[in-house]
Amino acid sequence: MSHRSHNRGRRIENRKHKTNATPLSISWESQTLVSFIKIEGRTLRGVFQERPNRFLALVKVEDGVLPSFLPNPGRMHELLTPGTEVILREVLKENRKTDYDLIGVFYNGQVVSVDSRVPNKLVLEALKNRDIEELSEYNMIKPEYGYGHTRFDFFLANEHESCLLEVKSCTLVKDGVAMFPDAETERGRRHVRDLVKAKKEGYRACVLFIVQRTDAHVFAPNDETDPEFGKVLRDAAVEGVEVYAYKMEISPAFSLFSLSSKLDVCL
Repeated sequence: MSHRSHNRGRRIENRKHKTNATPLSISWESQTLVSFIKIEGRTLRGVFQERPNRFLALVKVEDGVLPSFLPNPGRMHELLTPGTEVILREVLKENRKTDYDLIGVFYNGQVVSVDSRVPNKLVLEALKNRDIEELSEYNMIKPEYGYGHTRFDFFLANEHESCLLEVKSCTLVKDGVAMFPDAETERGRRHVRDLVKAKKEGYRACVLFIVQRTDAHVFAPNDETDPEFGKVLRDAAVEGVEVYAYKMEISPAFSLFSLSSKLDVCL
């Protein structure tokens, strides 16, 4: 069966959204999803102090200040402000400079996952469980697939077709709109351009944005921060690259991450 069967029920409609082009909105019916991953290791709460570099955060806990690895290169200016309560996960491994990862932030009454490694792990489980409707017909799943000079997150295949899938982590939400990126991303632009190339060579090509919080109702490229990425993504959609967005839910104890509902995509 062709992947076109996944597009049943999709409807295209215009929405008012501030972009550089006439907006294209892709709406989906909501569904209940079951895929999840567990958080291993002891967690504790602390208070964010500062970020000396992209991958290091200083967090105040009862016993003092803990240097913690921040597994996310994004700016996250609206999330990581001094005095914000955060969640650390203990990681006791050799050859590490820190014993903790900063994995969550309490923001506006909810917890936001800021670990950019989580979306790929969650998507892998969802692909195995056939829990993403648009990508549910593949029996071959290969993570970290090399294509030319690019390494895509997943190669998917069945007896009818091959698909290249790129997964992007999204933590920025403004007024219910999830946005990517939160900093200029040449790497992200290159990935999308290479998806267009793959599409022209006969692959099915998809980009999937995973929003690591629950207060988003629609997804759109962040034209204010990186207008070129928005243009590249829109051009790719015209060329047949499929753009999807899902949000995920986090358990109150921050022990489970589960794939949640689809989001409308407004380009």
